[in-house]
Amino acid sequence: MLIRRADLERIASGTVTLAFRRWTRPTVKAGTRLRTAIGVVEIVSVVPIGDDDVSEDEAAAAGFPSRERLFRDLRAGEGRTLHRIALRFAGADPREGLRRDDALGADDLADLAAALARLDRAARDGAWTMATLEIIRLRPETRAADLAGALGRSTPDFKRDVRKLKELGLTESLDLGYRLSPRGYAALDRLAAARSERG
Repeated sequence: MLIRRADLERIASGTVTLAFRRWTRPTVKAGTRLRTAIGVVEIVSVVPIGDDDVSEDEAAAAGFPSRERLFRDLRAGEGRTLHRIALRFAGADPREGLRRDDALGADDLADLAAALARLDRAARDGAWTMATLEIIRLRPETRAADLAGALGRSTPDFKRDVRKLKELGLTESLDLGYRLSPRGYAALDRLAAARSERG
C-alpha cells in the first residue's frame, strides 16, 4: 500500500487517521505494520464499504477537503471495491537505531558475516554483498541504475538486494541513491580487514 509523503507526515502528526482505496483485493490487513519514510504505520482495520458509506468527516480524516475531492482521487476500474483503512503512526523505524549502532562487538561482526554469507550463497548469480556495499561507499547519492550498471546487474535485482542490506542496518535510502549507514561503514571496514588477514 503506497502512501504519499504528505499523507505520511499527517499520519505521524495524527491529523490523518483514515485512507480509502479501491482494490480488487486488499493489499494489507489489520495488524500490518508498514515501514515508511517517516517511521512505522500500523493498519488498524480494513473494511469493504460502499461509496455512500463515506462521510464528509471521514474524507477529512483521510486528508481531503471534501468527499468529492476524495472520490476524484480514488482509482477507478471494473471489479474494484472501496475499502476504508484505519491507520496510525506506530513509532520510529527500528532499523534507525540499528543503522546508528557502529559499536560492533565480535558477536555482532560474526552475525553480520554469517548473514552476508547466507545472502551470497542464496544468490543465483554469485556473491554480491561486499561488492554492493563497496560501490555504495564509493558512490553515495548515485542512481541505482548507474550502480547496477557498474556491477553488470539489472536495476530491479540490484534494488532488491540493497533492500536486504538495509534490513541488516547497513545502508540507507536517499532521495537519490543510497549511502552506507554508520553500522555499514564499520562492518565493511572490519569485514574487509578480516578477509585481508585471512589472505
